[in-house]
Amino acid sequence: MATKLLALACIRKESYGDLSPRPRYPSMPKYPKGVSGQETNVEGSEAKAVFCVLGMTCAACAGSVEKAVKRLPGIREAVVDVLNDKAQVLFYPSFVSEETIRETIEDAGFEATLIQEETSDKSTQVCRIRINGMTCTSCSSTVEQALQAIPGVQKAQVALATEEAEVHYDPKILSCNQILEAINDTGFEAVLLSTGEDMGKIGLKVDGVRTHNSMRMIENSLQALPGVRSIDIDCEVNKISLSYKPDVTGPRNFIKVIESTGTGRFKAMIFPEGGGRESHRKEEIKQYYRSFLWSLVFTVPVFLIAMIFMYIPGIKHALDTKLVNMISIGAILRWVLSTPVQFIVGRRFYTGSYKALRHGSANMDVLIALGTNAAYFYSVYSVLRAASSTDFESTDFFETSSMLISFILLGKYLEVLAKGKTSDAIAKLMNLTPDTAILLTLDDEGNVISEEEIDSRLIQRNDVIKIIPGAKAASDGFVIWGQSHVNESMITGEARPVAKREGDTVIGGTVNENGVLHIKATRVGSESALSQIVRLVESAQMAKAPVQKFADRISKYFVPLVIILSISTWLAWFLAGKFHGYPDSWIPKSMDSFQLALQFGISVMVIACPCALGLATPTAVMVGTGVGASQGILIKGGQALERAHKVNCFVFDKTGTLTMGKPVVVNTRLLKNMVLRDFYELIAAAEVNSEHPLAKAIVEYAKKFREDEENPMWPEAQDFQSITGHGVTAIVRKKEVIVGNKSLMLEHNIPISIDAEEMLAETEGMAQTGILVSIDREVTGVLAISDPLKPGAREVISILKSMKVRSIMVTGDNPGTANSIAKEVGIETVIAEAKPEQKAEKVKELQAEGYIVAMVGDGINDSPALVAADVGMAIGAGTDIAIEAADIVLMKSNLEDVITAIDLSRKTFSRIRLNYIWALGYNLLGIPIAGGVLFPGTGFRLPPWIAGAAMAASSVSVVVCSLLLKNYRRPVKLEHLDIGGIKIE
Repeated sequence: MATKLLALACIRKESYGDLSPRPRYPSMPKYPKGVSGQETNVEGSEAKAVFCVLGMTCAACAGSVEKAVKRLPGIREAVVDVLNDKAQVLFYPSFVSEETIRETIEDAGFEATLIQEETSDKSTQVCRIRINGMTCTSCSSTVEQALQAIPGVQKAQVALATEEAEVHYDPKILSCNQILEAINDTGFEAVLLSTGEDMGKIGLKVDGVRTHNSMRMIENSLQALPGVRSIDIDCEVNKISLSYKPDVTGPRNFIKVIESTGTGRFKAMIFPEGGGRESHRKEEIKQYYRSFLWSLVFTVPVFLIAMIFMYIPGIKHALDTKLVNMISIGAILRWVLSTPVQFIVGRRFYTGSYKALRHGSANMDVLIALGTNAAYFYSVYSVLRAASSTDFESTDFFETSSMLISFILLGKYLEVLAKGKTSDAIAKLMNLTPDTAILLTLDDEGNVISEEEIDSRLIQRNDVIKIIPGAKAASDGFVIWGQSHVNESMITGEARPVAKREGDTVIGGTVNENGVLHIKATRVGSESALSQIVRLVESAQMAKAPVQKFADRISKYFVPLVIILSISTWLAWFLAGKFHGYPDSWIPKSMDSFQLALQFGISVMVIACPCALGLATPTAVMVGTGVGASQGILIKGGQALERAHKVNCFVFDKTGTLTMGKPVVVNTRLLKNMVLRDFYELIAAAEVNSEHPLAKAIVEYAKKFREDEENPMWPEAQDFQSITGHGVTAIVRKKEVIVGNKSLMLEHNIPISIDAEEMLAETEGMAQTGILVSIDREVTGVLAISDPLKPGAREVISILKSMKVRSIMVTGDNPGTANSIAKEVGIETVIAEAKPEQKAEKVKELQAEGYIVAMVGDGINDSPALVAADVGMAIGAGTDIAIEAADIVLMKSNLEDVITAIDLSRKTFSRIRLNYIWALGYNLLGIPIAGGVLFPGTGFRLPPWIAGAAMAASSVSVVVCSLLLKNYRRPVKLEHLDIGGIKIE
């Protein structure tokens, strides 16, 4: 079980056919009809074709082309660029041709021409980049479009909530540095976080270096080490950054080399961490806090002079004292105090506006800069005119611009503070790894010579680590000595401690409960299960939910529309005042009609909030995926979340999903005279090469006849062949051995006797699986294998029925066993003896009937159906390939988490809807009120600084609304569910 959990968590980097990365269209046939997963080993035969597609006018056109192409068999990925009238398709030529793709595009209603076709050698790499300076959806869209326009970039996602980008690119055409330069050119700061290369990266601080020659000497020494890929030196802070192959060398070797280079003069240690999302977030919070405090230093006096002191007789007289002509001391003070707020504290809004406008887009900074500048420069004009006139009474709005900037900075500070809490789940996962570890040195016989406490980041592959009771495992590994119980709840969500003994795997970050363990490190640093889970959650938070496109579309037109509305509002009120369209009594005493119109225009400009719309989806998805991870449910992005809440039909695999997945042999019947030990020796030799749970049960049972050996060696199996969903064939000791179901025997023209038929029927009637064994083309025996139901399976199906969700079982097992299990759990529709592609076909049939289908499975033979389903759910203890193919991974392997996953997705999307209703409602109500709709009837007017405060509050309220998801609790029906006699608390 532990091995499986580790395999689950470590979404391995090895390539499994064409399952990773996988396209995400609901009914896309990943495997062509009649072709099994094993026959699709097309590694290295991938091709790329680029088509010129004419006739596309909008995103909907691009979507229809993409959808049509992705439904073809053998398509790995398809990206349509509506702006450049191009479609790029990655495909497998053995299944589909360029001509078929071109015809498909034309069938969708567009004119298509093949531009080029080139071969790809699986050369896609992924890099993650932090982008500093983005403030709203318009910024993230600008960066995303710039990235997608770079030749060699296959896919680019920019997440505003995390301020990160994930870029899939071809390293033959493009380098990471070019991507960073492209982002910097858009006006934002780019910082490389990670690349997809199989390399370890570490930064070391070297003390004792006095000259550049010393650094060069150290660099040469490190370069000579095998496994070192690249070295980057920063002499200012004496930092050495190394990229290396973790299976060849590691950080302790680097420190040893550095310290031995200068005759003991140099000392090296891990460079203190200053990067990372969390430290950047903290720095951003500090910056906004400092800016807000500085703005208060100037804004509070301006507010007091403009709003309070004017009503205190003595002070009012002093402030009204004229200096030159009609200019007063109060006006000069307000001008002097508001200028630093406008140009120094508010500088960020000018730089943000410049960067946006330079690239032909407009964001929130543009609105703030326009609004505050209108107030400030009109006030400057008013003061200068008063200074040059003997009868002009000036009215200024200096308090409007400074208070507006102060309130917006307060809002941004609260927003960044709240956004930081949306990624708490990742922070908690990252903090699970202990700071130190006890490194053991062993002699040739395995005896401990010495132990030393080291920084956990210095652990290298194959190190032996000691874990004392109460301590955390510092890396992934397997037990070589000792036994204990380990609490894995922080990784898998499994509440009960798991027993560990020699040979069992241990996951880094889990807590040792009692005995002492010695483990051999197998995966360290970025390779560890914990790091992989963190990356998976981060990647999930990067992926946009389709509903986010709604906000993206609005954001393109939002700011220009608001500017037009603002100018129109000002013009309408100004003209109405000029031509006496309203009574003079409406104009406040301190203003004229122009100033009143200007205030309405500024209010409209600053109350509009594109940020609230942009944050509505990503913040909810971030919190939702984080909550899921803490509950042992890994949701791979907003797209999976969005589809999951619509699911109305579940397709369940049987073995390992509805049942325990650990079948046992309960009966053996021989039809020929044969020694049972010899019989099992032959079939174990054939089955030991198979990964199927039934094969493992047979091998495990066969070990009972070889109890004298701990790890028995089975005879060599030649010409081994695994027929997915049927069984295996092999030549063992010059005998042809076939082990499998009835269909396999009939395919090989092996006659099945009446006795064997009766035994099969009897076995299947008892909800057991009957396995036929043929030796030299004669049915020699029948094995009965039973796989007990998972605790709670019946209750889960019952709850799904109450939620009006249909349940279907699709299995490769025989009809008798399948129907018996289905009857036991309450499933009415059963498809038995289904091959992998038939499972996928059934999923597509259900989709054609209008169902939104979720497939729950655990094995390699489930992966085509997992890919074809709208939502693929992999049971955690299943195989890596199933987990790769799934949208949602249930880490605890408990079926009730299926209900939790659906419920969480529904709660998350109700939160997203609430966010959109608030964000849209706020703008639809706020803009007219700011424009003075209520003024004629009620005299109510929204001053610009209050409008700015409302704008800041709307963003914060959306983030806080998403944060309320952190209080998510599992459905009450599950809280009171008794599973196997254990009540879930």
